[in-house]
Amino acid sequence: MKKTVLIIEDEARIAEWVKTYFERAGFHAEVCSDGKRGLQAAQTLSPDIIILDLMLPGLSGVEVCQELRMNSDVPILMVTAKGAYQDRITGLDIGADDYIVKPFNPEELVARANAVLRRAQKAVQKTITCGPVSLNLNTQTVHLTGIEVPLSAAQFCLLKTFMQHPNQVLSRNQLIEMAFDGNFDGFDRAIDTHIRRLRKVLHYEVHQPIQTVYSMGYKYVVAEEQA
Repeated sequence: MKKTVLIIEDEARIAEWVKTYFERAGFHAEVCSDGKRGLQAAQTLSPDIIILDLMLPGLSGVEVCQELRMNSDVPILMVTAKGAYQDRITGLDIGADDYIVKPFNPEELVARANAVLRRAQKAVQKTITCGPVSLNLNTQTVHLTGIEVPLSAAQFCLLKTFMQHPNQVLSRNQLIEMAFDGNFDGFDRAIDTHIRRLRKVLHYEVHQPIQTVYSMGYKYVVAEEQA
């Protein structure tokens, strides 16, 4: 599926030039020539990334960025004039993810946009979701059907490993190595105790995601896969 880039640029020649390069790179590209229309388009199109010129009629790029950051984390790559150092600082301070200075190479612009998108994707991946279970790596919290469930540090590490390798059989030794980097205070069978407690917490409806695979280890199975 193509990613959508919204180009908010009042210089028609530059806007079409940039649009052409993004389309060549596999993007779907939309263009707006003033800040007000650009803001409206950003709110209705839900683009994957915005290329935002700072010097715009109607609303300035700074104002557009400020409005968007009130309720959106869409990646924004700002375009600034050569030598406008304060504009770049302001842009980054109000939430732009990167900037590029005019005149610029359009291939560099596309490359920077892809880099911003990769960083944004990594940020999204701080949360791992398998069925109704959601694990947040930043806050070290786990939610089951939207309700936070308490886990010990060892249980959290085990669950993270399971959810990062869904439907994959993991032996006790593999779990010790992957979840605890080999630093596990106890015999390999002690893993069973942690998993038994983890199962009690994660059991929902008639489904138990952590399955025993006889003589091999354990496997985390999402409900859809089990059905």
